[in-house]
Amino acid sequence: MKRIRAVRPNERIDELLGDMADAGFQGRKLGESLEVLTRMITDEDCTVILGLSGAMIPAGMQKVIIELVKRRYVDVIVSTGANIFHDACEHLDVHHYKGHHNVDDAELFSKGIDRIYDVFAHEDEFRKIDGIIADFGRELACGMPAGMTYNKSSAEFAYGLGRHLMKLNPNGESVLSEAAKNGVRIYVPALCDSSIGIALVSARRGGVDISIDQLADADELTRIVEHSERTGVIYVGGGVPKNFIQQTQVIASIHDAGKEGHNYAVQFTVDSPHWGGLSGCTFEEAVSWGKEAADCHNVQCFCDATIALPVIVSGLIAKGVARRNPPDVTGLISSVSVF
Repeated sequence: MKRIRAVRPNERIDELLGDMADAGFQGRKLGESLEVLTRMITDEDCTVILGLSGAMIPAGMQKVIIELVKRRYVDVIVSTGANIFHDACEHLDVHHYKGHHNVDDAELFSKGIDRIYDVFAHEDEFRKIDGIIADFGRELACGMPAGMTYNKSSAEFAYGLGRHLMKLNPNGESVLSEAAKNGVRIYVPALCDSSIGIALVSARRGGVDISIDQLADADELTRIVEHSERTGVIYVGGGVPKNFIQQTQVIASIHDAGKEGHNYAVQFTVDSPHWGGLSGCTFEEAVSWGKEAADCHNVQCFCDATIALPVIVSGLIAKGVARRNPPDVTGLISSVSVF
């Protein structure tokens, strides 16, 4: 048996996490997640996919995720629509503010203030962004040949939106714009379940012929997995992004692509497995579906992602983890839908 290590306070976050990996409970899991992520990112034959759920951008995690993109620690992001909408807001100087969870929400509504637990935002500012996204959808539709509908994957839409944000505000920063610059693909498989969906519905009611092909999302992401030697997954929370990534292995197996599950897996979640939900589902359970390989290097840390994510990304940077020869994910897609 290996002795439990007493954790030493340390100004080096990577060394602190190294100590924690030999401690107990979720502190150990947090430390172990740095070890698995290091192996995943430094494996030159591994494509890394990030699943992003929860209100991470409003909670202040935007620059943490941007750092993952800039350093090409990730190659693909699968996100909720809400995170991508709030990301666009920040790029266009529409911000989120410190609030409180114990307030009179009827009073907030009367003042046009939206609440995300202890984060506040102005509804009228959000609606301005809705209008900008609706106008962008109109531009996309107008750019199509006569008689044709804009009907592409959400990754195509996200790439275009990232480029559009750079034009509107060259000094802004977002996950969308950095992904567009660094060749990271962003899929939003439940795009309609967000303010982006609200904006595009408004555009459609205004006569704009635009659709997002969610089946193309599933096909493209699966093709990326099929053409990767190995895959690693990072789940922030769970929800639709987690299962959307997990099911690529099932689709690949149906088409005899020879895949037997993801090779590396890390998750930060506060959901428990015993409720039977996907967000708390263990990687061991996922092995039974072929979603994770039986010999997958994995760790699940049951911790609020707003705590775990900045600590772990800081640990990767402090440790000097570098990505060499990240895959060209657009080249891994054998279809007509490319950047």
